[in-house]
Amino acid sequence: MFGCMNLSFAGKPFVDLLNEGGVLPGIKVDKGTVELPGTDGETTTQGLDGLAERCQKYYQAGARFAKWRAVLKIGANEPSQLAINENANGLARYAVICQQNGLVPIVEPEILVDGSHDIKKCADITERVLAACYKALNDNKVILEGTLLKPNMVTPGSDSAKVAPEVIAEYTVRALQRTMPAAVPAVVFLSGGQSEEEATLNLNAMNKLQTKKPWSLSFSFGRALQQSTLKAWGGKKENFEKAQATFLKRAKANSEATLGTYKGDSNLAEGASESLHVKDYKY
Repeated sequence: MFGCMNLSFAGKPFVDLLNEGGVLPGIKVDKGTVELPGTDGETTTQGLDGLAERCQKYYQAGARFAKWRAVLKIGANEPSQLAINENANGLARYAVICQQNGLVPIVEPEILVDGSHDIKKCADITERVLAACYKALNDNKVILEGTLLKPNMVTPGSDSAKVAPEVIAEYTVRALQRTMPAAVPAVVFLSGGQSEEEATLNLNAMNKLQTKKPWSLSFSFGRALQQSTLKAWGGKKENFEKAQATFLKRAKANSEATLGTYKGDSNLAEGASESLHVKDYKY
């Protein structure tokens, strides 16, 4: 993701720097969440007003994809059907506006890991949310082949006991099989507060799973791709090479996980095994 006017240390626009390296730039186009009236603190995402005009400007500035984050939570009575429908429809409207203006939309319905629920509860909610999202995307005539899905992995709540990567893989892939059309080319998972190593091991287990998977299973990690790199860098120029090496190591691990060939790392960088969970995470 980029700010259209951001510059590198050398004074070069980041868009130009990325293009020179063969990287397609993208941008987050939503304007954050607001409380959804009629619910117990559930949220909807704002930013549809003026989105078409913004997307035109982003495309002209070099962006080729966008993302929009919808946030749902699991509780005794959450997510409500109102919150599920409202967020699904918002994602669908965003997606079709992006496509009309030349941007590939990343559809991100994130179900927060906060809570004491078990993995079966997360699986049930994930299936309900994804089913609603794909109904809304179809109703809005979104071209599914020109989208990517960025969902949460199906895991127990942050206050529940952890389970093995193989269990997370089974529940996550099954939720996708039950709800996600084969026309969508890829799933790029968010890490959702898992440690770097946990996220990589879970992705690896999914790609090792011997079952129907008509889509590519990959990653779009934020915290779980950056934590050890930021610690290695520490904001100091003299740590550039160390940080680059750390980032390359993490990127390579996740690349291997997309093939199901990651073997784990007995020499983890500082921060790679730390939980990155932040309750009610916002950005």
